[in-house]
Amino acid sequence: MSTPWRNKAVVAALAAALLAAPGIAQAAALTPAPASQERVSAADITWTLERAGNPTQDQQSAYDLITRAMNAAVARYNNLSDLGKTITVRYDPGVPTADGNLNGTIRFGSNRGYMTERTALHEIAHTIGVGTSAGWSRLGGSGTWTGAQATALVRQFDGASARISTGGGHFWPYGLNYDNEFSNTAADRHVRIVAAMVRDGL
Repeated sequence: MSTPWRNKAVVAALAAALLAAPGIAQAAALTPAPASQERVSAADITWTLERAGNPTQDQQSAYDLITRAMNAAVARYNNLSDLGKTITVRYDPGVPTADGNLNGTIRFGSNRGYMTERTALHEIAHTIGVGTSAGWSRLGGSGTWTGAQATALVRQFDGASARISTGGGHFWPYGLNYDNEFSNTAADRHVRIVAAMVRDGL
């Protein structure tokens, strides 16, 4: 007959063996690891287009062009930055060109020449704060952007004496203010500069 202390020793040995068994170790390995605290997951720019319930031919044509432009611009922003914004887009034939507001709205007028990725990138920048935020006034109100990060970036692109000029709610170079400023390189640099402006306090 076993003595009580031997029973306790056997139970303890069995428990230790079970805890060390492969099944327990594997279960522990399958437990999801906590998310890394070193990097906050990137935000995204998202957008929706307000559509008429029964669109006219003119509206449908505009919707198709605007959708193509916004999809390209948003994909570029999300690929090259961690900026976040929820944007509502409208087709408003009364708007002369296009406009973007800090409240997250973009309006495209009837001129199809502005329903392009270049315009969409430019207007997204306005919704993020270019020309529309208090930070813009503080850092760009003198006619030259004074934030260190965007200034360092444009110097990386264009040399040690490069600067970002500001005026009328816009910036250059890389502000994509006109069609002749657009190229894939310029568009990529536009996004990176806007993201650096946000880090500067835009």
